[in-house]
Amino acid sequence: MSSTVEVKPHMLTWIRRSFRRSRPPLSDTDQARQLIAAIDRGGIPLDPARVNAIARNLGLEVSPRAPVEQTIERIRAWLQRCA
Repeated sequence: MSSTVEVKPHMLTWIRRSFRRSRPPLSDTDQARQLIAAIDRGGIPLDPARVNAIARNLGLEVSPRAPVEQTIERIRAWLQRCA
């Protein structure tokens, strides 16, 4: 009598994901580029704290009361200077 184990498809997916190599974290500049690219495609930044964190990681001083649009323009200008 042979015993076969039936593995469900979702279990195989879980196993594959568990052993998948994780990507290295993005650099601050790459995060800023992705943010601006998403906004240019029509996206709306939903988390102002994340936008401020990206700006601070680039070395920009950001007021917590500054409008998100202003912070985005400062990030855009920083990327232009670095390009």
